[in-house]
Parts: sequence; C-alpha cells; structure tokens
Amino acid sequence: MAPRATWKGYLKLSLVTCPVRLYNATSSSSRISFNQLHKDTHNRINLKPVDPELGLVERSDLVKGYEYESKKYVIIEDEDLEAVRIESNHTLNIEAFVDAGEVAPIYHDSPYYLAPDGAMAEETFAVLREALARANKLAVARLVLSSRERVVTIGALDKGMFVQVLRAPNEVRAASAYFDEIPDVNPDADMLQMAEKLIEQKTVKFDPADYEDRYEQALMAMIKEKLKGHKPIIAAAPERGNVVNLMDALKASLAEQKPPAKSRAKAPAKEGAAKKPAAKKTTAKATGTDDAKPAPKRASGGRRTGTK
Repeated sequence: MAPRATWKGYLKLSLVTCPVRLYNATSSSSRISFNQLHKDTHNRINLKPVDPELGLVERSDLVKGYEYESKKYVIIEDEDLEAVRIESNHTLNIEAFVDAGEVAPIYHDSPYYLAPDGAMAEETFAVLREALARANKLAVARLVLSSRERVVTIGALDKGMFVQVLRAPNEVRAASAYFDEIPDVNPDADMLQMAEKLIEQKTVKFDPADYEDRYEQALMAMIKEKLKGHKPIIAAAPERGNVVNLMDALKASLAEQKPPAKSRAKAPAKEGAAKKPAAKKTTAKATGTDDAKPAPKRASGGRRTGTK
C-alpha cells in the first residue's frame, strides 16, 4: 500500500502546473523509545490536560489561544485558520532557481519526497524533474506546513523530486558568536601535509549503511538480555590517553592506515618484534657471513670462514 501523503497540491512554474503529493522522507518510528510507568504498579502513565481551577479536563474542551499580553489570550477557531489563505497553502510556486551546492547545510531542516499525483501529471512532472537534473539546479518555492509557511528547495532525485524544508534566517545562530574568539593560527606545513595525507588515506565512498547506530544496537542487546532474565554488562570501548605531541599523533595515525615499510622494521613495540634479532643471527651463522658476531665463549672454537 502506498504511503500516506503529508501534503497534496500543485507544483507551479510560471504558467505550468502539475498535481503533486508530498511524503515524509524520514521516519523515527523504528528507533527504541520508552514509556513512563509507575515504579510500583508498572502501569503506563497517561498525561492528561489539567486546568488550574477545574482540575482534569477533556481534550475536546481545549481551544487554541494566542497570548498577546501576559496572561491575556485571543481565542483562535479552526474557521479563523481556514480564513488565512495564501497561495502556498495548496501550491508549490517556484520563485527562483539556485545552484545545487549554494544552499548552506545549516539551513537544511526536514526532508520530503515529491511525486506526481495521478497519471495526468506524470508527463509534466517528468519534464520539470529532468530540466532540474540537466541544469543541476534547485528550485526555491514556498509551502505551508503545520500552519506555517516554509521556504523549500526542490531538486531532482531518481524518478521523483526531493524537497528540503529550510530553516528561517532568524532560526540560525550567527557563527561569529562562537568563532570570533578563536585565534588565527598558521599550521605547521609538515603537520598540515601529514593531516592531508591522513584524510586522503581515509577517504571512501559514502554509504550510510556503513554507519549504523551502535548505541541503538547495544541498547537492543541489553533489552533482549533483560527479557531473558539476565543483567548484562556492556563494556564501553577503552579510552585512549590524551596525545601531547601532535606530530607524533599524526605519524602514528598514518602508520595505522598501512603496514610499515620493511626498512622500518626496527620500529619498537609491536608483539613479536623482539624475536626478529634472533632470526637474523641464525641466518648469518648459516650463511657464514661476518655480520653476526659469535658469542665470546665460542670465539676460539667456532667455525671460521678461512679469512685472516
């Protein structure tokens, strides 16, 4: 069964209109959530509206109110909201086009999918979608959602379109409040080069399936153990100590990304490294070279190469 549309209306470009449906592109229903229970009865707690004078009240008795002064309200009826009609109530009117990468990610809010509404709309929808894709542009439009007009961008995606609701400028905090006090630093050229090399080594093609929610998985594992009557202890990943020397940290990070060259086999510390000198002595003795010096007590009776 097709998902339920969040909004139905028309996509409009100049004199061209196309019936469309808007669908939520994301869902949080699959995430683990908890209910509030009483600690003794384990009954689920119901949150009910309370009037300071009347006590518990029915939700059907609630109305909307706008506080225009402290503790003074004007009542807003459903008919009042219906009377507020603007074009974007039922129309995605494209006002402009921008380059696909021009909208800063900080303005991105809720994502939606846009699809044609009915067979009659499919050809017009396809023409608009393909034109957006070939131009590598995003359309800028307005849309009323949840009793509020929002600015959105519309782009081509697969056989449909992708709508991104944008945050209003007054909702985005200026970065200067957080960044102005950061001092200007000229990075060391060698360290910068190593950092760039580390980025290059760790660069992959992004696949969201590679980044599952490990906390969610651990949480579900704990719940399953609790259902079995167990009390599991899930150990956290060990914390690494603070790195004092940035250059050493960069070098160590680069070394982790690929095996060290054979010429650097003398680097200390990994398990099994202490056995390598013994292996060299055995090889030198077998080949009769002078590289491996014999132990002092075997110097007089040891085998010689015939050289003086």
